[in-house]
Amino acid sequence: MIARPTDDLAASFGRLGGEDDGQVWSSLWDHLCHQNCVYPDSYLALPYLAAIAAGRAPGAPDEAVSMAGLILSAADDEQTAQYADETTVLLGTARRLLGEAGADAPTFVYLLQALLAFEGERVWSVGRLEGLFTEEYEVDCPACSSTLFVAFGEYGTFAPVRTELLPAGSARTELLPAEPAALDALPARLHRLATDAGHEKVAYGLIHLFGRAVCPDCEAVFSVSDRVVERDE
Repeated sequence: MIARPTDDLAASFGRLGGEDDGQVWSSLWDHLCHQNCVYPDSYLALPYLAAIAAGRAPGAPDEAVSMAGLILSAADDEQTAQYADETTVLLGTARRLLGEAGADAPTFVYLLQALLAFEGERVWSVGRLEGLFTEEYEVDCPACSSTLFVAFGEYGTFAPVRTELLPAGSARTELLPAEPAALDALPARLHRLATDAGHEKVAYGLIHLFGRAVCPDCEAVFSVSDRVVERDE
């Protein structure tokens, strides 16, 4: 990350509120969260982002919440305590924005992740929900280590072996989605939020993410969410 002293950071946020906001946000993302990485200096942005989220400073609240969510998803206990006041403000705005979310699935998922980050959740707030709008996850079978795509989009719901590993038309198996009523507390809450907001595709993805898949190679049955977490660790 390019080091940005506090006065430069203030100047950067001070450019918001004009016709060039898109460019300003792009620059802020590049310097503070380049390629979705979080750096020690990234946390210096949280007071500015909280002010935007609260309407005390110009800028887009959804951008502020999404950026702050990414930053706080990587926070340790000390950083969480240091920025507790800002987090409280950001949490309130995230809840409001979720209630006003439109039809854009990526924006809704980013807000969900931010909400979890502000609440202190550190597993699904770190980008692992983004497969809900790309409609696939790449995972490894826990039994035979085959690399699979778990897909739940317009072309169906299935788990094929990664296409470059086997010829076209290779075996694929249907997914085993979870029953919404049987979901654990966190996925059940996410499913309810998506359903209430009218994001049926996100809700549909959640029952597959927190469901099971069958490996086409060895027929082992495994938890999709467990494998998503395992692959990222």
